Amino acid sequence: MKRTFAVAAVVTSLALAAAGGTALALADDEPDTGAARTARTVTAAEADTTTTKADTTDKADTTDKADATDIGKALAAALAHTPGTAVAADREDDGRDAGAWEVDVVTADGTEYTVTVSPDGTKILGAHRDGGDDDGREDLAALKGTSVDAREAARAVAVKGTVTDVELDDDGGTVAWSVETAKSGAWTVDARTGEVAQDLDD
Repeated sequence: MKRTFAVAAVVTSLALAAAGGTALALADDEPDTGAARTARTVTAAEADTTTTKADTTDKADTTDKADATDIGKALAAALAHTPGTAVAADREDDGRDAGAWEVDVVTADGTEYTVTVSPDGTKILGAHRDGGDDDGREDLAALKGTSVDAREAARAVAVKGTVTDVELDDDGGTVAWSVETAKSGAWTVDARTGEVAQDLDD
């Protein structure tokens, strides 16, 4: 009887020790696994935050560049005054508005307006509705499916020189922006791809 109890005690002790060892092993493994998983999650979150900040910075820089030129400011001011699609902008050479910008804007219903903006692109000097032809509707139809607007075209060419004129050109089946500069001549910007090429015909 004493031997049976002793054996039972030994078996019980071994079982408890084995169970304890298993429990300890599990306890030792679980924190390591959890800690590793947490570390990976934090690293991923930090990477995402960094990417988000970089993207925000890039967008802010792009916006600033878009408005850095007088023609960019003039286009923005004209569209704020008359919401729609800008299809042309050029600097007036003479008359009472010499130096000012004339921006052609087509509204959603195809009506075209000319908005006059101060030389520095910060003030609206006047606006009037253009004649009742179908040019506005044709311009909107030509721009359907494109991704580059007048401001982006002007900004793309601004690195070549001071932009004095931007105008939609859909002749020849290719929709592009014709952009004039003060010293480096004329350039074309593909309205779908944004590709810039020098206009050697001018």
